[in-house]
Amino acid sequence: MRVLSGVQPTGKLHIGNYFGAIRQFVELQRDAGNDCYYFVADLHAITTIKDGNELRANAFMVAADFIALGLDPARSVLYRQSDVPEVTELAWMLSTVTPMGLLQRGHSYKDKVARGITPNHGLFAYPVLMAADILIVRADRVPVGKDQKQHLEMTRDMAAAFNQTYGDELLRVPEELILPEVAVVPGVDGQKMSKSYGNTLEIFAPEGELKKRVMSIVTDSTPVAEPKPTRGNTLYALLKVFTPPGEWPETKMMFTEGGTGYGDIKKRLLARILETFGEARARREQLERDHGYVENVLRDGAGRAREVISRVMADCRKACGLGWV
Repeated sequence: MRVLSGVQPTGKLHIGNYFGAIRQFVELQRDAGNDCYYFVADLHAITTIKDGNELRANAFMVAADFIALGLDPARSVLYRQSDVPEVTELAWMLSTVTPMGLLQRGHSYKDKVARGITPNHGLFAYPVLMAADILIVRADRVPVGKDQKQHLEMTRDMAAAFNQTYGDELLRVPEELILPEVAVVPGVDGQKMSKSYGNTLEIFAPEGELKKRVMSIVTDSTPVAEPKPTRGNTLYALLKVFTPPGEWPETKMMFTEGGTGYGDIKKRLLARILETFGEARARREQLERDHGYVENVLRDGAGRAREVISRVMADCRKACGLGWV
């Protein structure tokens, strides 16, 4: 089963990213039956990031983060989207068979415009480029959350339209791989953790900065001696994510029996975070000092990806009448 997913280098990875997706990506590569392709979606990111140096640095950072968190270049193909120019060529081919109405129904585009983001062709045609990302490696499964199902459905529609126009089975029609339900990871303000809300706990933030963020988590005014509420309690929800099941009853007592202040509970959470990501944080520091290794991983990944991509594009060019046969 060939699996593909990508992440935009638009900001630093946070705890919600890890539990919502990255942990599952790492687990997928451990199954010998899976052929995993993961890419840094820097072409997608230029719809929002207009500083070239910032985007380049972010792309490196995301690649290093993935490797530090357990993505094994020997088991998975990790590459930078812009290192595979054939993606944009296939996107153009797909755009010629994609109905305008399909793109106009895109939830993501409409949501962004509703939030005041200036509409442009890049935002509007985003699903076409995403479809090219998926179809160009002939992915069988694409890990998505339920909120992303529409994007994959649009990809399936484009693949079907292309095949109907130019020949059956030119492009493999992918299926979604719905990630296991993960409890919503709250941010420091109690809302869903998101870069958009500025409420994240970054996995690789310096320890002092991470401590400051943890200690800023919003709490109520329950006295130290009193039991703490658990419903809607951000600290309670975060600790549950990080605490092994066998140790949860003891941790839960910090809330239900009283006698422990929120300051001490926050220190417990910080310790759990540092313990969970301790090895990854150490590895990330090493990678930060070894840009050459990360760049070599990305170049090698692009080469391995293009072994598949070249065959797909040869078939598509021939079918469309492009170039010499």
